[in-house]
Amino acid sequence: MNYEPGVLGEERLALAAPDSGQPRSRRRLVIGAILAVAVLLIAWWAFGSHGKEQAPAPPAAQQVPSVTVAVPGRQVVDRLISATGSLAAKRDMPVGIAGEGGQITRVLVEPGQWVKAGQVLATVDRSVQQQTAASLAAQINVARSDLNIAQSELERANSLVDRGFISKADLQRKQATRDAAAARVKVAQAQLGETRARNGRLDIRAPAAGLVLTRAAEPGQIVSAGSGTLFRIAMGGEMEMRAALSEADLAAVHVGVAAEVTPVGSDKQFPGRVWQVAPVVDPQSRQGVVRVQLAYDPALRPGGFASAIIRAGGADAPLLPESAVQSDGKGNFVYVVNGKNEAERRDITTGAVSDAGVVVMSGLNGTERVVLSAGAFLTPGQKVAPQLTTLKR
Repeated sequence: MNYEPGVLGEERLALAAPDSGQPRSRRRLVIGAILAVAVLLIAWWAFGSHGKEQAPAPPAAQQVPSVTVAVPGRQVVDRLISATGSLAAKRDMPVGIAGEGGQITRVLVEPGQWVKAGQVLATVDRSVQQQTAASLAAQINVARSDLNIAQSELERANSLVDRGFISKADLQRKQATRDAAAARVKVAQAQLGETRARNGRLDIRAPAAGLVLTRAAEPGQIVSAGSGTLFRIAMGGEMEMRAALSEADLAAVHVGVAAEVTPVGSDKQFPGRVWQVAPVVDPQSRQGVVRVQLAYDPALRPGGFASAIIRAGGADAPLLPESAVQSDGKGNFVYVVNGKNEAERRDITTGAVSDAGVVVMSGLNGTERVVLSAGAFLTPGQKVAPQLTTLKR
């Protein structure tokens, strides 16, 4: 009875003794060593066996951008000159009163109508003038009666002079009387013709065939020689654009070159040809006027604004896509890649812009490697990796 409790008490004392923690510490050390080895193995696998494939590129290589470049060369391109100006009739004819004037009785045309040369545009009251013409016509009849009487007396005198009943002096007087009567007939006829011509000038007529542009006459209006322009007519309906060009562009344009005119508010182009180049330059604006002849079209309204592209012959120049050309406050420029593969800014002067590209008038000789895109992200002197391509023509 007393033995068993003693044995149990010794076992409890053995468990509670300080040496009982040593096996647990060993286990912890073994587990830690195993984990450390595992970490080393993982690190060796990650950085040892795959280091060559996953090694990052050197910092310098990461900062060199790849850009597409091309050598544009030179080619013959149309020199296109852009201009703006106003539309007008090529021959704008102002029509006013040619006679003494009076009250307008009828207006026979409206703006937009075509008229023939000499066609009556408006009539003026001529009741007084008609009475004057009637009076002159009556005077002609009187003068003719006097002429008939004088002619009869002369004939009788001729039959009597041989018999001695009348002297030769009387015969000569009768001849003079007859001649004076004939002259009075002619004077009366001339006066009637003058009056009729004046009456005819009371009608306002078209000086030439063309298109009526404006009308400033109404029935009942009193007009005279000082009334100014009553109608405006475009001779033959021909129109033109008066384009203002700089001195440099003016020197490149000559009579006969082709042009395309686009009125404001329309996307339709009208073909034309330069028919006159201004012989002088405005000293204030330093511009001259080029007149482009256009055939009639209802969309071409005199007084309207329009733009024009004038083909001023060919030019040997580089041609670049629009993506290659940059702009800032200093003007237009491109980036070229030099022999050290560095980006260089090159200021240029551009010419015509079309679907084919931008014509470079100065700044490039065509042998440079020009950056076609991504130029906005480059800075002068920056290293680049050029990728050469060929421009499509």
